[in-house]
Amino acid sequence: MRIGELGKATGATARALRHYEQAGLISSERAANGYRVYDERTVARVRNIRYLLAVGLTLDDVRAFLPCLDGDMSTAPPSESGLRVAVERLTVLNDRIAAQTEARDRLKAALDRRTAELPRSPA
Repeated sequence: MRIGELGKATGATARALRHYEQAGLISSERAANGYRVYDERTVARVRNIRYLLAVGLTLDDVRAFLPCLDGDMSTAPPSESGLRVAVERLTVLNDRIAAQTEARDRLKAALDRRTAELPRSPA
């Protein structure tokens, strides 16, 4: 199947598919005309990549799942290495959220102080 067909079957854009291929997550053959041609099994692989990205993993994280990308990941029992990657990503996300929350709170406090100093206009 060509890249447009794979995109329609998986909901991925051609750009995303080329990115997955560049990252080594999927592969294609080249037709005589130079077009990428994908195996039918790539549909499941791309759906799994998109599933993992949707739950918050990165493409680097997805590489840890290469051995099981061709199966039904949404119902398969998680592997120990997969769980480890997910826990590590969750820790990173929680740390980022905490840092952003602190930055927001500091900004809000600074704005509250500044707006409290502004003269009140008569009503």
